[in-house]
Amino acid sequence: TLGWPDNTEELKYFYPTNTLVTGYDIIFFWVARMIFSGLEHMGEVPFNTVFFHGLIRDAQGRKMSKSLGNGVDPLDVISVYGADALRFTLVTGNSPGNDLRFSEEKVSASRNFANKIWNAARFILMNIEGKDIDCALPKKLYTSDKWILNRFNNVTAAVTENLEKFELGMAVSKLYDFIWDDFCDWYIELAKIRMNGADEESADSARRVLVWTMSNTLKLLHPFMPYITEEIWQTLPHDGEALIVAKWPEYDEALSFPQEAKNLENVMALIRAIRTRRNEMNVPPSKKAHIYIDTAHPAPYEEASEFIARLAYGSKVEIGTGFDVQGAVTAVTDDAKALLPMDDLVDKAAETARLNKELANAQKQLDTVKAKLANEKFTSKAPQNVIDGVKANGEKLEAKIKLILETLESYQ
Repeated sequence: TLGWPDNTEELKYFYPTNTLVTGYDIIFFWVARMIFSGLEHMGEVPFNTVFFHGLIRDAQGRKMSKSLGNGVDPLDVISVYGADALRFTLVTGNSPGNDLRFSEEKVSASRNFANKIWNAARFILMNIEGKDIDCALPKKLYTSDKWILNRFNNVTAAVTENLEKFELGMAVSKLYDFIWDDFCDWYIELAKIRMNGADEESADSARRVLVWTMSNTLKLLHPFMPYITEEIWQTLPHDGEALIVAKWPEYDEALSFPQEAKNLENVMALIRAIRTRRNEMNVPPSKKAHIYIDTAHPAPYEEASEFIARLAYGSKVEIGTGFDVQGAVTAVTDDAKALLPMDDLVDKAAETARLNKELANAQKQLDTVKAKLANEKFTSKAPQNVIDGVKANGEKLEAKIKLILETLESYQ
């Protein structure tokens, strides 16, 4: 193919190459023969690195074969879910040398991830429409900007290192977590608050950081999902002709903001703790509560008070030390304690009635379970797995009853 035995320009350019990627099942049948044929005819090995990946097996762990009829036509999968979703699935959870079980559920999850990225891009485009925004960071960065840039910087270093070590699955896992959790679930929500606020400088900064971070994150994701990343990158403000030839991001010390990132992460931890506590008590988001924050480090919480009020469903946020709030529900983190007055969260009379009804129902179910386990006919004739299932159900009901009683006690 390269003109051998003539010493062509193509042969000089492509031989030897650097990396061969192949399955471990053809090491002897193919890889070894390429090496000794190269040594025989060219006097040097044809590549310096061989990356052995695992095999794609079916959902039951069987090797795909014509006789079993369990093969999967990638074109059929692509027609339903897209090429990017299939590519991402084959890398997700992949570790060198280990086989991968294929299932449509995994491909569907990858497509959902692609949709998440697409929706994030649409949100950004909607908010920069009609505004003069380029792909450059603003001169003034706010705390949430520094947090996301610090996270992006660290992810860039980690993903680059993983790729150099052929740890594709680890690289994809870190990118997934950054895009889904950090960028979409947190930074976009924080940016919404700023872009809808009265401070236009803060709003403009948020827009520019959104564009810059999305554009550069697409560069990291491009090797795994080339089509959607190129499509989105072309629609965003960008520098260069195409994403496929854009410069790979590098760790930048100027984008390292460890202290600011830590401060905001403490605030986020408290917001999560408050939301978890509210969720445990079945308090709807529409029910706002006065939030008292007791902390020895008030500055980050004061700066983020608007974020806390919006994301933790607060009617008002007060920050200080030594609050004495009678009958308060608490949410505690390493850095702070939030106190929420019980009367702000629940209608005690209505909630007590509901919990008593739920308690009576759970007790009735538990009595039935105990009666069944006390019945010798059942325990002697029923299969062990059925008996174990009944016991497990009883333990769950006991735990539920205990939780309801504790909640009722806290209302007193």
